[in-house]
Amino acid sequence: MTDFDHGMTEGRTAVLAVGSNRAPSRLDQKYIGKYEVPIPVQHARLKDFDIVYAAHLTRYGSVPAMLQRAPGTTVELAVTWLDDEQLEIMHATEGGYYYAEIEGVDLTYDDGTRADSVHLYVGREGHLVHEAQPVALIEIDGEDRPHAARNTAQVLEIVHQRVAPDMPHDDFILRVIEDTGFRRDCSIQMSEDAVPFDYPYAKKPGGLID
Repeated sequence: MTDFDHGMTEGRTAVLAVGSNRAPSRLDQKYIGKYEVPIPVQHARLKDFDIVYAAHLTRYGSVPAMLQRAPGTTVELAVTWLDDEQLEIMHATEGGYYYAEIEGVDLTYDDGTRADSVHLYVGREGHLVHEAQPVALIEIDGEDRPHAARNTAQVLEIVHQRVAPDMPHDDFILRVIEDTGFRRDCSIQMSEDAVPFDYPYAKKPGGLID
């Protein structure tokens, strides 16, 4: 493994990647055919936060992730370094989120460098609540989590039982993907007891502003 080349980040914005944006395949889906300039990605650890499931559904039938304050927890995540054009493309794919900046945080990159501020996408509806707690993403490492972690299939079943328990599971997933109105109604039910992002943030131009 070679050291991260910080020269690649010049003129770019550090943006947390807390869900599928951590995966090269997902970044390829967003950028191939639009703007095929390499994106530097750096691994990092963030104290007093965790990555949990957001209180809405995606058009591809999944429950996405969001960052949430979690005192005492340290979570592993990735940071994408985006240029201005890459940011604009990313904004267009993050409809359920506000583009924002947080300050006063403890972010340590895998090469030991540290930062106290970073940009991110804040879950607009807040995090999903199950049994009075957030639900962390089990595939993402987090230390000292006070709440449970589940995989995507488990969380989809939690949502299924909450919003459409009488519908067969496969039919539920298919309808979430194919029926925009049904998906919206499910997301509304998921957000009824959702908890907003619990850390001060400043919304930035480019994402959702309302």
